[in-house]
Amino acid sequence: MSDMLTLEKFEEASEIVKKVTSETKLIFSEFLSNQTGNKVYLKPENMQLTGAYKLRGAYYKISTLSSEEREKGLITASAGNHAQGVAYAAKKYGVHASIVMPTTTPLMKVNRTKSYGAEVILKGNVYDEACEYAYQLAEEKGYTFIHPFDDLAVATGQGTIAMEIFKELPLVDMILVPIGGGGLATGVSTLAKLLNPKIKVIGVEPAGANCMQESLKAGEVVTLPGVNTIADGTAVKTPGKNIFPYIRENLDDIITIPDEELVVAFLDIVENHKMVVENSGLLTVAALRHLDVKNKRVVSILSGGNMDIITMSSVVQQGLIFRDRIFTVSVLLPDKPGELTKVSEVIASQNGNVIKLEHNQFVSINRNAAVELRITLETFGTEHKNQIIKALEENGYKPRQVRTNI
Repeated sequence: MSDMLTLEKFEEASEIVKKVTSETKLIFSEFLSNQTGNKVYLKPENMQLTGAYKLRGAYYKISTLSSEEREKGLITASAGNHAQGVAYAAKKYGVHASIVMPTTTPLMKVNRTKSYGAEVILKGNVYDEACEYAYQLAEEKGYTFIHPFDDLAVATGQGTIAMEIFKELPLVDMILVPIGGGGLATGVSTLAKLLNPKIKVIGVEPAGANCMQESLKAGEVVTLPGVNTIADGTAVKTPGKNIFPYIRENLDDIITIPDEELVVAFLDIVENHKMVVENSGLLTVAALRHLDVKNKRVVSILSGGNMDIITMSSVVQQGLIFRDRIFTVSVLLPDKPGELTKVSEVIASQNGNVIKLEHNQFVSINRNAAVELRITLETFGTEHKNQIIKALEENGYKPRQVRTNI
């Protein structure tokens, strides 16, 4: 469909997707603006009905199909957000949809996809394996395949985000966009450059799944040997071949983000904006600190918010540890009554809150000389943590910070 990705098609898609999308107005982030020295706006696609932007591309793509193609039934492969987009769009059109999802897909995404009436098949450990199986089923059963990213009509639908950004913020200087397979980045960067050739569009990938960055370096689409990231929505080994030329032409740069930074970004957004954003959607928030510009109007696209409770709980705990809001310290004590009380008093004098104690009598052959006490504490941050450690040192203990396991 070479007539896609034109201004006319983007305008058409923008009208069509309005039938199923919520208005996700830009949110000015005072916190992130102060942190980065730019005027930062968030595009909260996590607030869409299906919890992600993917509904746009899925619905627009299905609108371009003939009724015969739709009636055959639809099939796709997805780690979750495209699955929900296709399932919801298929329901709107009253047609059957089968979705192949990796076995590692969070339960919430699986259940939400089923709730829209789609048949869910769990296959493979990563998206690429699920996709292979979906193609196989499409051939066997005659289903119409809706690719999650390597399709120009899907990319056109995703690009409607850029249309909305420009309507609200015509003088936008830079857009940060997450990259998994590249469909969102293709649509957003292509339309953004059509509307303002001077705008900068930066793609953001997880460091453990940087397939587009490696492909751009090689000058052709390459496949990573494996992916390793908590950003499951962007854990893709091979980017799209059909969309690659558009990325090469319209994307200005790619930033890669280690998982640790996503954990801290999650806490920033929850605490300052009261929003849940999934790890892939947080890539653009983490990337704000990597920009070498100041006083620019920057939009971070928050691509989705479909995070299951177990992942959320783990991310919150890790974030608190990274920020020194929770830490564990080990001290050696004589094995005598009252020693534990003494340590507790030192910590209490510094307003430290003890959340766990582990007492190990077998750390030394001579128990009278030393037993180990591991104390897990809640603090106000790094400064408070250092204050507690200093107080322990001043009282004759030799505190040693150890790995926290909550």
